[in-house]
Amino acid sequence: MSETLAAARAEFTKMRAVRATSVALLLFVAVSLFIAALGGWSAKGAIESGNPGLRSDFTPEQAGLDGILYGQLALIVFGVLMMSGEYTSGMMRVSLLAVPRRGRLYLAKTAVTAVAALAVALPVTVVSYLVSQLALGPHGSTLDADGVPRALAGAVVYLTLMSLLAVGVAAAARSAVLPLAVLLPLVLVGSQILSVIGATKEVARWFPDRAGAQMLTVDSGDALTGLVVLLAWTAAALTAGWLRHRSWDG
Repeated sequence: MSETLAAARAEFTKMRAVRATSVALLLFVAVSLFIAALGGWSAKGAIESGNPGLRSDFTPEQAGLDGILYGQLALIVFGVLMMSGEYTSGMMRVSLLAVPRRGRLYLAKTAVTAVAALAVALPVTVVSYLVSQLALGPHGSTLDADGVPRALAGAVVYLTLMSLLAVGVAAAARSAVLPLAVLLPLVLVGSQILSVIGATKEVARWFPDRAGAQMLTVDSGDALTGLVVLLAWTAAALTAGWLRHRSWDG
């Protein structure tokens, strides 16, 4: 156990030392809060002007979680970089000399990614919700509104699992390019487009981001199903990543 903790401390030190991973975390904070403020301000103006462009299912509670749906892209980048950076730079050889047991190294990387994602996601999720409600002014809601505490908790878990999913995909690909080329477009627009096309609508709802989104939907009755589906995707990605990591020969 002490060796595993030592490996985790080393990974934490590397995370802080690599500028790209720190920037990704900062971008998650900045994007989430900016979108939360902009969305709340925009919705306030639409409500007060009677703008018909405001979506029919708008609620201030759900609007408070919109920011992190965009901010999650930065956390996906963070997860990919946490695993892929050493493959592309060749530093994986050095890490394996320091931690010869590949399972221990892989566990350390995934654990540090999960802890960092959780530590950032928790306060940012709550603060972005509050920022959105503040921007909505008299049309805003509260933290203890019906369904909100569960959705906020679900959002934190969702963000952490999506970061780990990115780690697994990056380990399986052993690079950053392919995971980012697949995951970012999928989460940003891909699964949303597929979810409104008749032929792919049923399939799209089982994609990790679409299923997981139920966890942060305030009035969702499928939050538990979404959690199970996202856990399955994450476990599959991490397993595939581990198998590739174990067979890596430099």
